[in-house]
Amino acid sequence: MQPRVLVTGASSGIGLAVAERLVADGYAVTSFDVQAPARDVAGVAHVQVDLRDAAQTREAVAELVRAGEVLRLVNNAGIVQPASVADTTPESLQAVAALNVQAPLLLLQGLLPDMQARGFGRVVNVSSRAALGKPLRTAYAASKAGLLGMTRSWALELAAHGITVNAIGPGPIATELFQRVNPPGAPQTQRILDTIPLARMGEPAEVAHAIASLLDDRAGFITGQVLYVCGGMTVGLGNAA
Repeated sequence: MQPRVLVTGASSGIGLAVAERLVADGYAVTSFDVQAPARDVAGVAHVQVDLRDAAQTREAVAELVRAGEVLRLVNNAGIVQPASVADTTPESLQAVAALNVQAPLLLLQGLLPDMQARGFGRVVNVSSRAALGKPLRTAYAASKAGLLGMTRSWALELAAHGITVNAIGPGPIATELFQRVNPPGAPQTQRILDTIPLARMGEPAEVAHAIASLLDDRAGFITGQVLYVCGGMTVGLGNAA
């Protein structure tokens, strides 16, 4: 029987690349997303659910586990509401946190009994390089930094049950959404490229590869860690004058 994995936000972008990679690796993938998939992928079951809604989220994950155990979770879904610190509202902070922080907690709670019973689990939370700080990202950076704090706390709490919890911090990734906002050749796109030591954008498949490696059975001695898939941006510009 194929091992099952839950991936949130797998209808497009990084999440879709993750789903495709995991199917290729032999997993049966379920996607929780409020949007319809950009394309159908054999082996991926799409469940439409608004993960900002706590009741919907709890019911969706309960229905999932009624069909069989799910021992792997990728919390990828997220939203950004850019605003200056002066313009960030409590409502915006709450809306971003509902998806970026609350939903990962509720989903893990729903899957946790089976993971603990098995003495095995893999959780990968998709944070962001913005957790280190980025202008106009007060709510988003706070939520992604919070997700890193939860990652480390969960890793410590769940290690005795054979459950590992890690995080990925993507840098600029060439998703369709990113390229719509930052077209190839545009001045703002070049400014971004100038900050990346590898001098290119990352590909969704490269983030998917990092996530897949942390979900593997053989990754059992890695927990509480953050892996930045950022082309070296978190290190700094090593070739800067």
